[in-house]
Amino acid sequence: MVQLIVGKKGKGKTKCLLDKVNEEVKNILGNVVFLDKNAKHMYELNNRIRLIVVPEFGIESADAFVGFVAGIISQDHDLQQMYFDSFLKLACLEDQDIVDAVERLEKLSETYKIDMFLSVSTDKQDLPESLKDKVIISL
Repeated sequence: MVQLIVGKKGKGKTKCLLDKVNEEVKNILGNVVFLDKNAKHMYELNNRIRLIVVPEFGIESADAFVGFVAGIISQDHDLQQMYFDSFLKLACLEDQDIVDAVERLEKLSETYKIDMFLSVSTDKQDLPESLKDKVIISL
């Protein structure tokens, strides 16, 4: 399942995502990965959560990003949840249509039984209609 936390920049999406991941990691048996644009939040994450700083890997397109996520999944058979802060920036999708990338992540999520939570810097009303039902928090 892919779920979205949406709101304009500066509304508190990252804090919601950090609170959610730190709460969820207490209750699950599998592994948790947090993808971010920098290591700024490293000390705010529970030590059971693996932080991956995506820009360190030279991702330059949405296709490369989805392939990168698939690679993470392929290397960790105990992976249960993934969190994506600044999804549009990580996936190289700023000012672009995000439907295809989210649908591809949804397919990976369903196939490998991994819950994914994405923070997206946009208002709920600005999302494509097909993604509005995935919103769990709108700020």
